[in-house]
Amino acid sequence: MLRSSSSRRRTSHTHRRVAAVALAGVTALLAAAVQSGAASAAPAATPSASKAHAAVKLTPSQRAELIRDADTARATTAKDIGLGTKESLVPRDVVKDTDGTLHTRYERTYAGLPVLGGDLVVDTAKSGATQRVIKATNAAIKVADVTPDITKAAAEQQAVTRAKALGGTKASADAAPRKVIWAASGTPVLAYETVVGGFQDDGTPNQLHVITDAATGKKLYEYQAIKNGIGNTQYSGQVTLTTTQSGSTYTLNDGARGNHKTYNLNRGTSGTGTLFSQTNDTWGNGTTSNAATAGADAHYGAAETWDFYKNTFGRSGIKNNGVGAYSRVHYGNSYVNAFWDDGCFCMTYGDGSGNADPLTAIDVAGHEMSHGVTSNTAGLNYSGESGGLNEATSDIFGTGVEFYANNASDVGDYLIGEEIDINGDGTPLRYMDKPSKDGGSKDSWYSGVGNLDVHYSSGIANHFFYLLSEGSGAKVINGVSYNSPTSDGLPVTGIGRDKALQIWYRALTTKFTSTTNYAAARTGTLAAAGELYGTTGAEYKAVQDAWAAVAVGARSGGGGGGGTSFENTADVSIPDNGAAVTSSVTVSGRTGNAPSNLSVSVDIVHTWRGDLVLDLVAPDGSTYRLKNSSSSDSADNVQATYTVNASSEVANGVWKLKAQDVAAQDTGYINSWKLTFP
Repeated sequence: MLRSSSSRRRTSHTHRRVAAVALAGVTALLAAAVQSGAASAAPAATPSASKAHAAVKLTPSQRAELIRDADTARATTAKDIGLGTKESLVPRDVVKDTDGTLHTRYERTYAGLPVLGGDLVVDTAKSGATQRVIKATNAAIKVADVTPDITKAAAEQQAVTRAKALGGTKASADAAPRKVIWAASGTPVLAYETVVGGFQDDGTPNQLHVITDAATGKKLYEYQAIKNGIGNTQYSGQVTLTTTQSGSTYTLNDGARGNHKTYNLNRGTSGTGTLFSQTNDTWGNGTTSNAATAGADAHYGAAETWDFYKNTFGRSGIKNNGVGAYSRVHYGNSYVNAFWDDGCFCMTYGDGSGNADPLTAIDVAGHEMSHGVTSNTAGLNYSGESGGLNEATSDIFGTGVEFYANNASDVGDYLIGEEIDINGDGTPLRYMDKPSKDGGSKDSWYSGVGNLDVHYSSGIANHFFYLLSEGSGAKVINGVSYNSPTSDGLPVTGIGRDKALQIWYRALTTKFTSTTNYAAARTGTLAAAGELYGTTGAEYKAVQDAWAAVAVGARSGGGGGGGTSFENTADVSIPDNGAAVTSSVTVSGRTGNAPSNLSVSVDIVHTWRGDLVLDLVAPDGSTYRLKNSSSSDSADNVQATYTVNASSEVANGVWKLKAQDVAAQDTGYINSWKLTFP
């Protein structure tokens, strides 16, 4: 697990990020999300959305032209969305809807330096008007200067030391640390990013990124750029492969899919190895006695993954530019894993324990290559809750690939790595219907879930996706028995896997950013469902209910801890060690007094949350303490639901959430809050 620990004045500062949503000029389909252990905020009602929001299938040249257009207009766009004079935009991706709306994804720079956690998506109408901006951070990007107080050598030493503590093998960084602005959590600061290579303790290549505060030398964040995943030792049977013939020689080069090539590393751990080639077009013999068997499985898995994305979402390759990646098999000696590497833009497979079971099944390819899709769209950080969403996205799309392939030897299921017997007991690595069955994954959200290994925190999104697709309760699908529970004990009716995949993909490509957490994932998937299927239909309600069933947000119609809710999603800045601020909601249409179990759901983005004191203020000015300050509470953000006995208060009137920062050096803002009357 990759943990983060930083603070300008304290240690063990665990980061948890909330994606900020800025709205301009249109009714918000993206309502601010509140996340808590109990069911909480639901988006404000919006008019039923038109199905014209479906994405256009762009050719690589059309996509490239739109990105060039965005690059030409980047200065104007930056000004339009209120960026500072030192900030610039770098367009990275674009999605076009059938109604002409463009969703353009940008990276950001400040004084020429990359802003990590500064990514954003700008939605532009066909008229050219900016409709909405979705930001990875809501903080203003501004630093006193860009001259570091610590040396590059000091930053490099910190990174190398950390890499060695995690099993790394290198004594120096791959390159000199680069200056960046770190904005993914807290107040943006000047920092160094250092990348340490070599190998991890299990033989996996290492690309540890360490972010160091350039003023204090404190570590701000770290993440592993090599995405480890699942394995599956079951073969796909006799399949058709697309190869290339030159004279009398055939090669595993798929000219129909961006020239995706498959190489034999022959136990090596670097380079591309040797392109599989032979004088006949029959590859492998179904056993490990022939090296080409693993090559055939990997080549087939890559083809199925390409076809799944193209035919399901209109995506042409991992980068959506028509260019294939490449695969490498027979990596290392008895390496029991597989991984995607953005650096080489390639997929790599080990041969398993004793080199007896190459990890080259369909869902492995789908899972690992989906890491590449995530990297080239939302760029979800591979740590904390966003890391869990990153892993879940690969599980979700890997499952989609397996169902899409419809292979009789490896039928579609909601089990991850079901053919690998790593634990020696014949069980899958992960279960989407009830993630906790693996002994480590979580079925439902709770405030500390971001501290888990990303392969375990992914359980919440996996469970959400299963419920959205198939619904709760006992059932048999393709011969596999499932029995999915819900955190609130209420049933969920599924909408089918095809629609669930469309919702997740649209959210990933147009709503998620690098810092998206579970609350923001709920927000993004609801927006996606509304755009694809309308906000009054079964699909939108099912997304609400499926998230509520994993303890993220409220049920449709207020069920499962809902009731009548009154919410304020406007951001309110909380001054550092300053005066209290308030955010108001007006309650109307109630009779009599407030209940004895009034629910107050709070979503506050703030580093070192122990600085905060929170009160609920009733219409007559009476105050109810929700949270005291604590000098030992170093975690980020307040995302909680409090129960208040407000039975002595008249229900109707203006209620306020009052927040005050009572200690120096950490800042934040009220993201949203809500009152719920049962």
